[in-house]
Amino acid sequence: MSDNLAKVKELRELTGAGIQDCKTALSENNFDIEKSIEYLRKKGITKAAKKSSRDAAEGLAVIASNNSKACILEVNSETDFVAKNNEFINFCSEISKIALANNYNLETLLNAKINSSLIKDELVNLIAKIGENIKIRRIAYLENANGIVANYIHNQQNENMGKIGVIISIDCQNKNKEVLDFSRKVCMHIAAMSPMSLAEKDLSVDFINKEKEILKEELKNQGKKDDMIDKILVGKLKKVISDNTLMGQKWIHNQDISVEQAVNDFGKEIKQNLIIKSFIKYKVGEGIEVKKTDFNEEVKSLAGA
Repeated sequence: MSDNLAKVKELRELTGAGIQDCKTALSENNFDIEKSIEYLRKKGITKAAKKSSRDAAEGLAVIASNNSKACILEVNSETDFVAKNNEFINFCSEISKIALANNYNLETLLNAKINSSLIKDELVNLIAKIGENIKIRRIAYLENANGIVANYIHNQQNENMGKIGVIISIDCQNKNKEVLDFSRKVCMHIAAMSPMSLAEKDLSVDFINKEKEILKEELKNQGKKDDMIDKILVGKLKKVISDNTLMGQKWIHNQDISVEQAVNDFGKEIKQNLIIKSFIKYKVGEGIEVKKTDFNEEVKSLAGA
């Protein structure tokens, strides 16, 4: 590796800036590392824009709520360290409250005002200040005029913020503490067991068909005959469905019963008809594919730039 290329790599590792920015900084400063770092620091906003292409798979799940409505959003950062930063935490808290009050979707939230500035502009300023890419990834709401909307944060890092957030909507006649406590238990179950849907009817047909094919192939490989496969398949498919639906899963607080039975039993105990309407679970970074970029490959892609 040439001396100049080695300095580009060193500057990139020290600052986190893109290769092209590092090449420019070095050429503008006679390949002096210290002066190049200062040059990049002075370009804080430009640097923030470059960071927007970097992976952000850490961060926080944030919930803002009252007893009949809740907003849940995921705000990502590049490292878990930033998720503990007070300015990051305050930003997450403020935008969740703004979203709850206005039912904003992701686009309208970014264009809403916070402290007399647009949220998207405050986001760019925060990126420049903290030095990492930050993204508001997703947002959702639950509202229930005929019951409650409860919530739970797992691995809580701050009030109403953590690594897993769950909100749930339950119909009930009396919004008392008993119902709220039980609803929180259901949220805890969802956080731990990650059901794909509320009930069998909500499961994807593609998912069921795929599981059916996998089970068939597995039974064939075990040497089972076709007439036996069809019989065995019924029971195995039933278990797959129960394992992946909230109402069919075993209740984590009592493995002898299902969640559905737990809800019915508790309803009878407090003389209320409880109906779970829907739930949403956000796990920070879930589904984000973090790309590993090889430095030499990145250099090749920018060769001649």
